[in-house]
Amino acid sequence: MDLQKMVIDLRPENVSFRDAFYQLLRKDLGAKPLGLDLSYTLILGDFVGSDLGLRTPLYAQAIAPIFTATEQKELERLRFVCLESLTNSKDCRSLLGTQSTPSSEIAVFRGVLTLMQTRFNGEMKFSNTFFLQSVDAQGATFLQSTNWAETRFGRPVSFSGAKFKQPSNFQGSIFFDKANFKQTQFQELADFQGSIFEKTANFNQATFKQLAKFNSGQWQENADFSDVHFANQAQFTKANFNQFLLLTEATFEQAVTFREVEFNLLVNLQGASILNQADFSDARFSTEACLSVPGLTFNSNQAKILGNPGQIGKMFCIPTLQGNENILRNLGQNFRQQQQVADANELEYTKQQLRLVEMSRRLTATNINSASVASLINLGFSATQAEAIAQRRLIKLFRNSSELLTLADIDLEKYTQLSERLIVGEPLSIVGWLLQAWSCLGLSVLLLLSGYGTNFWLVFGVGGVAIAYFGLLFWLVDRYRRLHPVPIIPTSYETISIFVSFSVLEFLSLLAIFRNAQQPWLTLGCLLIIIVPVPMALLIRLYQQGRYHDLMDVSYFTEDGTFRQLRLLIGRLPVIPRNETFRERYMPLLCDRRWNWLNYYDFSLNNLVKLGFNDIRLRDEHLPGIISALAWYQWSLGLIYITLVLWTLSRTIPGLNLLIYLK
Repeated sequence: MDLQKMVIDLRPENVSFRDAFYQLLRKDLGAKPLGLDLSYTLILGDFVGSDLGLRTPLYAQAIAPIFTATEQKELERLRFVCLESLTNSKDCRSLLGTQSTPSSEIAVFRGVLTLMQTRFNGEMKFSNTFFLQSVDAQGATFLQSTNWAETRFGRPVSFSGAKFKQPSNFQGSIFFDKANFKQTQFQELADFQGSIFEKTANFNQATFKQLAKFNSGQWQENADFSDVHFANQAQFTKANFNQFLLLTEATFEQAVTFREVEFNLLVNLQGASILNQADFSDARFSTEACLSVPGLTFNSNQAKILGNPGQIGKMFCIPTLQGNENILRNLGQNFRQQQQVADANELEYTKQQLRLVEMSRRLTATNINSASVASLINLGFSATQAEAIAQRRLIKLFRNSSELLTLADIDLEKYTQLSERLIVGEPLSIVGWLLQAWSCLGLSVLLLLSGYGTNFWLVFGVGGVAIAYFGLLFWLVDRYRRLHPVPIIPTSYETISIFVSFSVLEFLSLLAIFRNAQQPWLTLGCLLIIIVPVPMALLIRLYQQGRYHDLMDVSYFTEDGTFRQLRLLIGRLPVIPRNETFRERYMPLLCDRRWNWLNYYDFSLNNLVKLGFNDIRLRDEHLPGIISALAWYQWSLGLIYITLVLWTLSRTIPGLNLLIYLK
């Protein structure tokens, strides 16, 4: 039915025409699946579109026989969606009943509804309606409130470029096909609470001047809010996003709420602007979901990002450090101001990981400002392209890799293929390369052994492995000396005790590592490289050359017998002083005591953590130099380890974290 470019007066003072208008349209639209085209029409007064549909129960046995088989199938789709989503809408509740009631009926609009550039001066009412065909309201203008509550759109719907001057109500609606709200302007409240989008929902470049409600909404496919401007609050509480949520270049001037939202895939906030507050408290992220924030505009002095402490910091994903230093710094500062130290540290860890990637790439990638023509050819450039690069840098060095596209011989395909293997910068000298490699190695060790000072339990596990390992070595060199001619070996009880205790300590320490390290096997490998080769080489050499000295029956280890207590031993050295006064205080360990094996762990604890129950040291007479070297090696590692522990504590305990107060 073509009603284009008309003026239709449905105001109360024109009641006779209004009644006749509705009666005529209802008769024709109900008898046949006709469409209604109101494009470029001006409608005065309230337009009750739901009265134009054919009312029918939603029960399969009660659906009006006038509907075709295809139309009946469309109506049945509503039943399945209600059962799957378990929504609390009035229609869906009635579907679960056993009898048909007036409340379980719905108005069915059988044809296409076209409202292109239509202007509604009064209220627009299409609530509780099922559109079996598409709805096209591109560029329509609604001067008064619109009511699409609990409406079902069976085919694509488009409100692209539409203007809603007053509140618009889409509460509880179901969009079975694509929903297009591109460049739509919502001047007042936009209510999409409880709506279900079975296909892609496109709100690209839309504008929300007032409150936007999307609470409890469900998006089965992508939800596109790219370049959307939220001038007031936006609420997505308890929403469910099964696919991507695109918020690229979106602007949030006021608070946006994602409380108790379920994210199943990536949330793209690239280039978005958060100017007030974004609340992700109690949000649930699947293993594939994260908050992608490259280029995010966020000032921690003016805005906040909220989330569950210890969890939200892990949800941010940033591909590269270049261009994202500010956002990482602002996010870290945001969580420090809220005293969510774990989240701030998680972001610092991410930042250092990205820094390590850049440093590694600088060491291994090809620098187009210094690479030879042969190197460029081996990389994948043709001889002509490599020569063009060499000629260009003679004139002027490249400032970034994208300048390769200015060369006529290099096309976009070749650039895309090789860009990840290229870097641009000043050529590194041999010394510069070695310094860069050393920095890269040091950063790798810090990341693996302490999470860059962000994980105390990881540091604890690393220390536990080292303490147990060196304790076992010291017991071995002291108690297992020789087999011939007279055996000097420990008792079976002592051997079993030391190995059982070693196994328990190592198990607990490894448990801490595997529960806290991002890459536990690499962490363990790095630790073993530090603590195994040198001690093993010393141990092998010791047993190869044998021991031939006096006091073979006396322990190499002595203890301060004046008192026993837990104490700090920061200034302690692993060998007793030469002063005679100290020699009288330090007495050899008594090897015949049942608990003597604990002293070797105590000595290892003294060396590594500078803490112990007894002040145990090596004697300085008749002591093989290899044993002394082993003790000094662990003592040296202890200086590094205690520094790492204190640094980690200063970053992980709020009371010690001085960076909290930096703004």
